[in-house]
Parts: sequence; structure tokens; C-alpha cells
Amino acid sequence: MTNEATVGMDEARGTGTLGKAMAVLEAVVMADGPQRFTDILARSGQPRGTLYRLLSHLVEEGLLIQRRDLCYEPGLRLLTLAHRSWSANRFRDVAEPHLRRLHELTGETVHLGILRDAEIVYVDKVESRQTVRMSSQIGKASPAYCTGIGKAALSLLDRSDLERVLAKTEFRAFTPHTHRSAATLVAEIEEIRRDGHAFDREEHEAEIRCVAAPITIPGSELAAGISVTGPAYRVSMEQLMAWAALVRAAAQAIGEEAVIRLGPGRGGP
Repeated sequence: MTNEATVGMDEARGTGTLGKAMAVLEAVVMADGPQRFTDILARSGQPRGTLYRLLSHLVEEGLLIQRRDLCYEPGLRLLTLAHRSWSANRFRDVAEPHLRRLHELTGETVHLGILRDAEIVYVDKVESRQTVRMSSQIGKASPAYCTGIGKAALSLLDRSDLERVLAKTEFRAFTPHTHRSAATLVAEIEEIRRDGHAFDREEHEAEIRCVAAPITIPGSELAAGISVTGPAYRVSMEQLMAWAALVRAAAQAIGEEAVIRLGPGRGGP
């Protein structure tokens, strides 16, 4: 896909009927629990009348359910579609054994993520064996600029694509360690390209650290990464540095196997 086409799609997103419906759907699905009409109104940014119509259509199609208390939650049809999509994700199937091997070697939580605009979406996870574990969920998205796996994926973008992502990024300070500007982020991305791995030094969540590596798939537009994550009291920066070679090796193995099993340029889900 050309940059011009990508930009065109981005500008059109949310302006058409489907884009508006998706905004409403995401406002419900990505929330932590059932949503009232006023909650969805605030999250989706849609006019009140438009929102009434969109919610009615989504409920009619089985993508949302309206409960007796008038709150909305994901419908069974949406769950069926999500399951089918999950089952058909061939990239995840390629990566899964390598995630498990990395988990066995480190004992900590291992994530597989794919870059979507300015966010990283977690598409697979192997949970830590430890009592204290990560609260991340498969399917959830986090800002790319302040997560190890997100920064690793950003390092795969060329200059124009990176600039496009940075233009969409709102540099919110989640912790005292979070990047405040594109300039500091770009400087770190250059280091990531040089070293082959990235760190999250408690940038998105306090007391959470990780080491990540980009997954390079020749001929593919997919920007993805793999990471090992753990609480700061258990995982020191020295430990993460020692694991960096393991994470890079796992990322390289996933990329090479994706080309062999899926073919050049077909690494995406």
C-alpha cells in the first residue's frame, strides 16, 4: 500500500458510516465493563442522534447487546467473528512456539505485538510462572511510544511512515520516565535500530520493565515485535540486558520462519 493511500484511509477513518460504527463499537468493546449511553457518547465523539441510530444497528446485527439496565456490552456475533479471526491468524501460529521457548528461558511474561497506527496491539501472550503477573490482555492496545514492544516495532518504519505515526502521537506522561516529545523518541529509535532491541524503563506503567526486539519479515508491511516483561522489583535492568540476546534471537527466528511458512510479504495475519 502506498503512503498516499494509507494517509487517505487515515483521513477518512471515522467520517463514513462504517468508521462511525467502528468508533462506537470500540468504545464499548475496549471498555472495562458494560457502558451506559452517556459513557459511549463521551468515548465515541458521535452526536447524540447519530449514536442512537448506530447503537440500534449494532444491536440489531448482534454485534452489541443492550441489557435490561440499558447498558451495552459486546454481542455474541462479535465474539464469534473475533474467534474466527484469532483462529486464522497464521502469524501468531508461527510465533507461538518461540514465545513459549522464550518464556521457558526467562520465566517472565512474553508478549507478541503488532503495530496499528500509533498503538501496539497485543496478539499473543505467555503468562509468567510467578505469583505476581502482568495485567495485560490479548487484543488490548497500548501507545507505541512508551512501550518496549511498541518502540521496537516503530524502529522498523521508514522515515515517512514514522513521521506519520509521530504526527498522530499525543505524548502523555504516564510516568516520570515517559517520552515527552518526538525528538527524544526518535533519538531512542535510532539506538534501537543500532542495538536491535528496545527497553521499557517503567515508561508506560510504574514498576514495570521490559526488553523487546523488532520482528523483521522481508517484503512484508507488518511491523511487529516480541518482548519479555516483568515487575521492576524482580527484573533489574541488568537482567533485561542479559535477556536482550535471547529476545533478538526469538524475533529473528519468527521472522525467518514467517517467510518460509507464509511466503515473502505475507507475514501479516
